[in-house]
Amino acid sequence: SHEALLIDYEQAFIQNYNNKTYCCSGHMLWVGDRTRNPESEQINFLSKIDNPIGIKIGPSFHISDLSKIYNKLNPNNEKGKIIFIIRLGEQYIKKILPEIIKKVKYYGFEVIWFCDPMHGNTIKSKNGYKTRNFETIINELKSFFEIAKLENIDPGGVHFELAGEQVTECLGGIDNIKDIDLDLRYESTCDPRLNNEQSLEIAFLISEFIKAKESL
Repeated sequence: SHEALLIDYEQAFIQNYNNKTYCCSGHMLWVGDRTRNPESEQINFLSKIDNPIGIKIGPSFHISDLSKIYNKLNPNNEKGKIIFIIRLGEQYIKKILPEIIKKVKYYGFEVIWFCDPMHGNTIKSKNGYKTRNFETIINELKSFFEIAKLENIDPGGVHFELAGEQVTECLGGIDNIKDIDLDLRYESTCDPRLNNEQSLEIAFLISEFIKAKESL
Protein backbone atom coordinates (compact mmCIF):
# COMPACT_ATOMS: atom_id res chain seq x y z
CA SER A 1 0.00 0.00 0.00
CA HIS A 2 1.25 3.48 -0.80
CA GLU A 3 0.11 6.94 -1.87
CA ALA A 4 -0.50 7.24 -5.62
CA LEU A 5 1.49 10.44 -5.76
CA LEU A 6 3.57 10.22 -8.96
CA ILE A 7 1.12 9.37 -11.72
CA ASP A 8 3.75 8.78 -14.43
CA TYR A 9 5.29 6.13 -12.17
CA GLU A 10 1.92 4.50 -11.44
CA GLN A 11 0.96 4.41 -15.14
CA ALA A 12 3.92 2.11 -15.81
CA PHE A 13 2.30 -0.59 -13.64
CA ILE A 14 -1.12 -0.70 -15.31
CA GLN A 15 -2.29 -4.19 -16.29
CA ASN A 16 -5.62 -5.37 -17.74
CA TYR A 17 -7.10 -8.68 -16.61
CA ASN A 18 -10.60 -10.11 -17.17
CA ASN A 19 -11.91 -6.77 -18.41
CA LYS A 20 -10.59 -5.00 -15.30
CA THR A 21 -7.73 -2.53 -14.92
CA TYR A 22 -5.26 -2.82 -12.07
CA CYS A 23 -2.28 -0.77 -10.98
CA CYS A 24 0.24 -3.40 -9.93
CA SER A 25 2.60 -1.10 -8.03
CA GLY A 26 0.65 -2.07 -4.90
CA HIS A 27 -2.51 -3.81 -3.72
CA MET A 28 -4.20 -0.78 -2.18
CA LEU A 29 -3.35 2.71 -3.41
CA TRP A 30 -4.45 5.81 -1.56
CA VAL A 31 -4.79 9.57 -1.80
CA GLY A 32 -3.44 11.76 0.97
CA ASP A 33 -4.55 14.96 2.60
CA ARG A 34 -2.89 16.99 -0.17
CA THR A 35 -3.96 14.88 -3.15
CA ARG A 36 -7.63 14.08 -2.52
CA ASN A 37 -9.14 17.13 -4.22
CA PRO A 38 -12.03 15.76 -6.34
CA GLU A 39 -10.43 17.31 -9.44
CA SER A 40 -6.83 16.21 -8.74
CA GLU A 41 -4.90 14.06 -11.20
CA GLN A 42 -4.53 11.46 -8.45
CA ILE A 43 -8.30 11.10 -8.00
CA ASN A 44 -8.73 11.02 -11.78
CA PHE A 45 -6.14 8.22 -12.08
CA LEU A 46 -7.58 6.16 -9.22
CA SER A 47 -11.09 6.43 -10.66
CA LYS A 48 -9.92 4.36 -13.65
CA ILE A 49 -8.50 1.35 -11.78
CA ASP A 50 -10.13 -1.57 -9.94
CA ASN A 51 -7.75 -1.75 -6.95
CA PRO A 52 -9.06 -1.07 -3.44
CA ILE A 53 -8.63 2.68 -2.84
CA GLY A 54 -7.75 4.41 0.43
CA ILE A 55 -8.70 8.00 1.22
CA LYS A 56 -6.80 9.76 4.01
CA ILE A 57 -9.17 11.85 6.15
CA GLY A 58 -7.37 14.65 8.00
CA PRO A 59 -8.59 17.76 9.84
CA SER A 60 -8.65 19.76 6.58
CA PHE A 61 -11.18 17.38 5.01
CA HIS A 62 -14.22 19.21 3.61
CA ILE A 63 -17.27 17.09 4.34
CA SER A 64 -18.95 18.69 1.31
CA ASP A 65 -16.39 16.88 -0.88
CA LEU A 66 -17.25 13.45 0.52
CA SER A 67 -19.91 12.47 -2.03
CA LYS A 68 -17.91 13.96 -4.95
CA ILE A 69 -14.81 11.93 -4.11
CA TYR A 70 -16.71 8.75 -3.30
CA ASN A 71 -18.91 8.79 -6.41
CA LYS A 72 -15.90 9.41 -8.61
CA LEU A 73 -13.89 6.53 -7.11
CA ASN A 74 -16.73 4.08 -6.51
CA PRO A 75 -19.74 4.98 -8.71
CA ASN A 76 -21.24 1.48 -8.32
CA ASN A 77 -20.99 1.60 -4.51
CA GLU A 78 -18.97 -1.61 -4.57
CA LYS A 79 -18.41 -3.20 -1.16
CA GLY A 80 -14.76 -3.45 -0.12
CA LYS A 81 -13.57 -0.90 -2.66
CA ILE A 82 -13.14 2.24 -0.50
CA ILE A 83 -11.15 2.56 2.72
CA PHE A 84 -11.39 5.72 4.81
CA ILE A 85 -8.06 6.12 6.63
CA ILE A 86 -8.80 8.39 9.59
CA ARG A 87 -5.84 10.60 10.55
CA LEU A 88 -7.55 13.40 12.40
CA GLY A 89 -5.23 13.55 15.40
CA GLU A 90 -6.11 13.30 19.08
CA GLN A 91 -7.35 16.90 19.05
CA TYR A 92 -9.99 16.55 16.32
CA ILE A 93 -11.15 12.94 16.09
CA LYS A 94 -14.02 13.18 18.60
CA LYS A 95 -15.46 16.24 16.88
CA ILE A 96 -15.02 15.35 13.20
CA LEU A 97 -15.26 11.54 12.90
CA PRO A 98 -18.89 11.19 14.12
CA GLU A 99 -19.95 13.81 11.54
CA ILE A 100 -18.24 11.88 8.74
CA ILE A 101 -19.76 8.57 9.86
CA LYS A 102 -23.25 10.10 9.93
CA LYS A 103 -22.77 11.50 6.41
CA VAL A 104 -21.55 8.12 5.10
CA LYS A 105 -24.59 6.41 6.63
CA TYR A 106 -26.89 9.07 5.16
CA TYR A 107 -25.60 8.41 1.64
CA GLY A 108 -25.50 4.63 2.15
CA PHE A 109 -21.85 4.44 1.11
CA GLU A 110 -19.90 1.22 1.56
CA VAL A 111 -16.77 2.14 3.54
CA ILE A 112 -14.06 0.20 5.38
CA TRP A 113 -12.81 2.25 8.35
CA PHE A 114 -9.09 2.41 9.17
CA CYS A 115 -7.33 4.46 11.84
CA ASP A 116 -3.96 6.13 11.24
CA PRO A 117 -3.05 7.59 14.66
CA MET A 118 0.45 8.54 13.50
CA HIS A 119 0.19 11.35 10.96
CA GLY A 120 -2.24 13.58 12.83
CA ASN A 121 -0.03 13.57 15.91
CA THR A 122 3.36 14.60 14.53
CA ILE A 123 5.18 17.25 16.57
CA LYS A 124 8.61 18.89 16.77
CA SER A 125 10.64 18.01 19.87
CA LYS A 126 12.47 20.54 22.02
CA ASN A 127 15.75 19.51 20.38
CA GLY A 128 14.36 19.84 16.84
CA TYR A 129 13.42 16.26 15.92
CA LYS A 130 10.24 15.39 14.04
CA THR A 131 8.55 13.00 16.45
CA ARG A 132 5.30 11.65 17.88
CA ASN A 133 4.15 11.08 21.42
CA PHE A 134 3.07 7.54 22.24
CA GLU A 135 0.33 8.82 24.53
CA THR A 136 -1.39 10.89 21.82
CA ILE A 137 -1.16 7.93 19.41
CA ILE A 138 -2.91 5.74 21.99
CA ASN A 139 -5.51 8.41 22.73
CA GLU A 140 -6.53 8.77 19.08
CA LEU A 141 -6.64 5.01 18.60
CA LYS A 142 -8.77 4.59 21.72
CA SER A 143 -11.15 7.35 20.57
CA PHE A 144 -11.45 5.65 17.17
CA PHE A 145 -12.59 2.38 18.78
CA GLU A 146 -14.93 4.16 21.19
CA ILE A 147 -16.58 6.12 18.38
CA ALA A 148 -16.85 2.97 16.26
CA LYS A 149 -18.65 1.28 19.15
CA LEU A 150 -21.05 4.21 19.65
CA GLU A 151 -21.79 4.58 15.93
CA ASN A 152 -22.04 0.81 15.34
CA ILE A 153 -19.37 0.58 12.65
CA ASP A 154 -16.61 -2.00 12.37
CA PRO A 155 -12.99 -0.90 12.87
CA GLY A 156 -11.46 -2.41 9.74
CA GLY A 157 -7.76 -1.77 10.18
CA VAL A 158 -4.93 0.38 11.47
CA HIS A 159 -2.02 2.20 9.81
CA PHE A 160 1.30 2.44 11.66
CA GLU A 161 4.90 3.24 10.91
CA LEU A 162 7.09 0.99 13.01
CA ALA A 163 10.50 -0.63 13.23
CA GLY A 164 11.57 -4.02 14.50
CA GLU A 165 14.55 -2.47 16.28
CA GLN A 166 14.94 -0.43 19.45
CA VAL A 167 15.02 2.93 17.67
CA THR A 168 14.32 6.15 19.58
CA GLU A 169 12.06 8.14 17.28
CA CYS A 170 8.74 8.39 19.16
CA LEU A 171 8.40 9.72 22.69
CA GLY A 172 6.96 7.72 25.59
CA GLY A 173 6.06 4.06 25.71
CA ILE A 174 7.21 1.44 28.19
CA ASP A 175 10.76 2.86 28.27
CA ASN A 176 9.45 6.43 28.55
CA ILE A 177 11.61 7.86 25.76
CA LYS A 178 12.21 11.58 26.29
CA ASP A 179 13.36 14.40 24.03
CA ILE A 180 16.95 13.94 25.14
CA ASP A 181 16.82 10.23 24.15
CA LEU A 182 15.92 10.90 20.49
CA ASP A 183 19.63 11.42 19.74
CA LEU A 184 20.45 7.82 20.69
CA ARG A 185 18.96 5.93 17.71
CA TYR A 186 16.96 8.25 15.50
CA GLU A 187 17.45 6.39 12.20
CA SER A 188 14.41 7.31 10.10
CA THR A 189 15.04 9.50 7.06
CA CYS A 190 11.33 10.30 6.75
CA ASP A 191 8.73 9.80 9.47
CA PRO A 192 9.37 8.77 13.10
CA ARG A 193 8.51 5.14 13.80
CA LEU A 194 7.37 3.20 16.83
CA ASN A 195 10.14 0.91 18.05
CA ASN A 196 9.79 -2.83 18.71
CA GLU A 197 8.57 -2.45 22.30
CA GLN A 198 6.16 0.39 21.52
CA SER A 199 4.77 -1.67 18.61
CA LEU A 200 4.10 -4.68 20.85
CA GLU A 201 2.48 -2.42 23.43
CA ILE A 202 0.18 -1.04 20.69
CA ALA A 203 -0.70 -4.57 19.54
CA PHE A 204 -1.79 -5.65 23.04
CA LEU A 205 -3.81 -2.45 23.48
CA ILE A 206 -5.60 -3.01 20.17
CA SER A 207 -6.55 -6.51 21.27
CA GLU A 208 -8.10 -4.99 24.41
CA PHE A 209 -10.00 -2.40 22.32
CA ILE A 210 -11.35 -5.18 20.10
CA LYS A 211 -12.48 -7.21 23.13
CA ALA A 212 -14.22 -4.13 24.55
CA LYS A 213 -16.11 -3.56 21.29
CA GLU A 214 -17.11 -7.22 21.01
CA SER A 215 -18.43 -7.21 24.58
CA LEU A 216 -21.50 -5.21 23.48
